[in-house]
Amino acid sequence: MHVTYRSHRLGDADRIADLTALAMPRDAISADWFTHTILLDPNFDPDGLIVATGDDDEVLGFVYAVRAGRGIGPDPDGGWITIGCVHPDARRHGIGTELLNRAKAFLSAKGAKWVNYAAYPLAYFVPGLDAEAYPDAARLFERNGFGRQYTAAAMSIDLADYAMPDDVRELRATRLAEGYRFGPATRDDLPETLTFAAQRLAPDWGEAVRDSVLQHGRIDRVLVARHPDGQMVGFATYGAYRGLRERFGPYGVDESCRGTGLGKVLLHDTLTRMRAEGAQSAWFLWTGEESPAGHLYLRSGFHITRRFDVLRADLDQDVPL
Repeated sequence: MHVTYRSHRLGDADRIADLTALAMPRDAISADWFTHTILLDPNFDPDGLIVATGDDDEVLGFVYAVRAGRGIGPDPDGGWITIGCVHPDARRHGIGTELLNRAKAFLSAKGAKWVNYAAYPLAYFVPGLDAEAYPDAARLFERNGFGRQYTAAAMSIDLADYAMPDDVRELRATRLAEGYRFGPATRDDLPETLTFAAQRLAPDWGEAVRDSVLQHGRIDRVLVARHPDGQMVGFATYGAYRGLRERFGPYGVDESCRGTGLGKVLLHDTLTRMRAEGAQSAWFLWTGEESPAGHLYLRSGFHITRRFDVLRADLDQDVPL
């Protein structure tokens, strides 16, 4: 099979999106989603979007590799592969291995010492590899030196018959009597919410909230919790990613207030608002299954829908093919 490897060209977005529907059907992307998440990535480099083509420039596979030189870079030594696939009819011809090698070479030349799949803070499609859905891809990554760092659990809850549990209502009333406040953010809450999310919880969460409000204008979908002294101690949101109403999060409570039940109150306040908007479910892609948040979700009626492995390979050593 004759294969050519090249960087991004005009017309690739639609053809790559079509390829994902065949090669990774559980995670197929649209051309618009591809454009927003890759072509408009502030760190986009056309040489990092590596496309494998056959006769008549038919797209047989692709991979997107990126260095976080601008925006939020949680580790200056890191690089990321956020998405990639090979056409089912073109597999077992070495295309996947060559795409990975070229992606690693690109990142190494840019100064990266390691590469993750996926977990790119600025924009990811899925948090990692679903090895159950894509066993061939799991074997490909393993052969090429990638090892599992940790596993993220995706969860969902049916909201069709949802009602806030009585014990949560009682807990909420108790915290209100103590002086805590819960409610949708106002315009004046936004600067503090962005700072709190980014500095107290996760570096990219402030940007997620900012982008959500700028793109969709739904300040009311950001909920905040305040301590009796007035300090913000938690927030939750929904519809932040791509405007998908049923996607829950990001969400978190300051470490100093964990164990008080504020997280439970915020979670159920948010689910209540989502249900009032007509959402039939709430879902998210990433939590630690054994983390305190993971246990809270499971106790609250969520169930695990998928598991994603975040993979990493070093770039400063030879990798057997």
